[in-house]
Amino acid sequence: MQNITTQDAAERLGVSVRRVQALITAGRLPALQIGSGKRSIYLIDPKDLALVANRKPGRPVGSKNADHGKNGKPSKPPSKGRARDKGR
Repeated sequence: MQNITTQDAAERLGVSVRRVQALITAGRLPALQIGSGKRSIYLIDPKDLALVANRKPGRPVGSKNADHGKNGKPSKPPSKGRARDKGR
């Protein structure tokens, strides 16, 4: 069988093209990169889709969500700059 594009892989997996690219970048989905820079494309062996087809939805535990406050929103780091004058 012939290799497929990230668009085809996304349609088969039911996810976005960006999610397929993220799986490739993370090393979870093998792919052959053709070209470099913004115009590069990835070709994927359809058999390799089975490696990520049964993954859990959402971000893994311990990812960027780890820095969220009580309400699920990102907590703000303390300000490093000086306080602004309120009397202006």
